[in-house]
Amino acid sequence: MLARDDSQPLKQTPLHALHLARGGKMVPFAGYDMPVQYAPGVLKEHLHTRAAAGLFDVSHMGQIELRAKSGKLEDAAQALEKLVPQDIAALAPGRQRYAQFTNETGGILDDLMVTNLSDRLFLVVNAACKTEDEAHLRAHLSDACDITALPERALLALQGPKAEGVLAKFCADVTKLRFMDVAELTLAGLPCIVSRSGYTGEDGFEMSVPADGAEGFAEKLLADPDVLPIGLGARDSLRLEAGLCLYGHDLDTTTSPIEGALIWSIQKSRRSGGARPGGFLGDTTILKQLDDGTTRSRAGLRPEGRAPVREGAQLFASADAAEPIGAVTSGGFGPCLNAPMAMGYLPPSHAALDTQVFAEVRGQRLPLRVASMPFVPNTYKR
Repeated sequence: MLARDDSQPLKQTPLHALHLARGGKMVPFAGYDMPVQYAPGVLKEHLHTRAAAGLFDVSHMGQIELRAKSGKLEDAAQALEKLVPQDIAALAPGRQRYAQFTNETGGILDDLMVTNLSDRLFLVVNAACKTEDEAHLRAHLSDACDITALPERALLALQGPKAEGVLAKFCADVTKLRFMDVAELTLAGLPCIVSRSGYTGEDGFEMSVPADGAEGFAEKLLADPDVLPIGLGARDSLRLEAGLCLYGHDLDTTTSPIEGALIWSIQKSRRSGGARPGGFLGDTTILKQLDDGTTRSRAGLRPEGRAPVREGAQLFASADAAEPIGAVTSGGFGPCLNAPMAMGYLPPSHAALDTQVFAEVRGQRLPLRVASMPFVPNTYKR
């Protein structure tokens, strides 16, 4: 997860000074100097988010606006549908949808969130991909859309069962939002784009705020006794308990949305027989896989012992099989499970629930069982 890249100087988010002041242990991540944890440590940060509210700095993510040159929102939506297999045209104002940029062979260039803000589309993309994503949008949509990156905005996430109560002290209207609702609200005097969503499986919010006001707003949130700052370590364990993918690990350019078990994200209107089937990059491959299936798919895995099985471990059909049948793409210890968890890719013959497979760890074959995800039930407010 936290690969080091010394070829370029690290960038800093608008909350960098706050992380240092609060004792954040900083590491390189996606070209940024980011906190992996604070003094309480990953375990306590994880459990605090599940019990109260955790504040995450996700300002390294990319924020991009699309506006149709015609001035019509529907034209921007139709343009974006050339690059994603999701139904953007049917996305209602004030709603957000999970999507994927696909390539010509059906692989995933990035996964992202798309919001209809009535007069424009608002996109949040992954930090490591944001430069390429912007170039991809410009290469394909510049004739129809004005594409604007928003580096002057920060992005904060407040996650956990007490997140609503904390944020409602700044604006009571947040209580009206349901999961995947989005509104433009004023919080602590700042114009914010607030979505009821997140990357933890918990109820919570993501807030796009002006960068020059981000630190002051974060300090106001952290003044609440229910809120602690949370680093990348707990963010990773929380998203894995929630069964959520990490781009570059569980998803990549060689993996289609169907292989990635993201069929649920592709609306019927974009599938064969739908109102607007295909028409996006990689549609031939993806529509064929929707109809005929795939040779592998992402699956949840529960090690039968206490030892975590990490990313890269090869998966085997038996303890003495010679050839691997798949690999683990994310793995670690689930604090709320009090047990290890993982996800990886398996052929259909071994992807049924409760199927036993084996992972090779330090020369040993450790048993795992295919398990349903999320590993910890989500608590979204629907």
